[in-house]
Amino acid sequence: MLPAVHHRTATVNGLEVFYREAGDPKAPAVVLLHGFPTSSHMFRNLIPALADRYHVIAPDHIGFGQSAMPALRDFPYTFDALAEVTAGLLQHLGIDRFATYVQDYGAPIAWRLALQAPERITAIITQNGNAYEEGFVKSFWDDLFAYAAAPGPDTEAPMRAALTAEATRWQYVTGVADPSLVSPDNWVHDQTLLDRPGNDEIQLKLFRDYPTNVGLYPAVHQYFRDSQVPLLAVWGAGDEIFGPDGATAFRQDLPNAEIHLLESGHFALESHLETIAGHIRDFLARTLA
Repeated sequence: MLPAVHHRTATVNGLEVFYREAGDPKAPAVVLLHGFPTSSHMFRNLIPALADRYHVIAPDHIGFGQSAMPALRDFPYTFDALAEVTAGLLQHLGIDRFATYVQDYGAPIAWRLALQAPERITAIITQNGNAYEEGFVKSFWDDLFAYAAAPGPDTEAPMRAALTAEATRWQYVTGVADPSLVSPDNWVHDQTLLDRPGNDEIQLKLFRDYPTNVGLYPAVHQYFRDSQVPLLAVWGAGDEIFGPDGATAFRQDLPNAEIHLLESGHFALESHLETIAGHIRDFLARTLA
């Protein structure tokens, strides 16, 4: 019998934060942090696969999923602000120490939490969650960095294209050895939320803020060197946003990092759930023992 998954909300800094929760609250905590353009929906199948042994929490970031989506004038939509809300939710839930699974945007949010309180992070699982410039695939990132450096109609156009249904589907199927394993419900669900009035401006604001994450990389690398935090990389090698060099780069500062490259893409859970869950259970059983 699979563990029950609860769907809850909490008020953090005056904002409603939606989160999924499963497992015994007394068990070791695992916090799952999603990326763009999805939500905790990406973890819907992983949560019950871990919750027999762990207390699993998966929030939706502000502006994503079922969490609040305040207007730009009412929330800054920076990665600092998203991390602050995540920290507030964990404080609200009384989660002092936790392992974290990071993907895409979830990675820079987690890195901020780690820099603020490194002793709270027990282990890191990164699934196409980047921390090194080696991970950037130029064909995607050149447009984003050009837009962030000089926002305007010409540089904005490629980033608006990244918000379309075609681009969302591309994120899910590119690099996947068997795309028929990826349910189209994923990109239909994500696109419906992206298409909410005003959400495009929210996403563009986060694109413009993305270089702040790269600016943190030297401090993040120092955190890795100082802490030698246990790290597992389960990485879709066919991802054309964060390439496999981003996975192997962790060994620059964490020589004992455990790295598995999978025949999948940006959202590797959709095609390799059982494989990833098996690696996580084995990794956490050894590192949190």
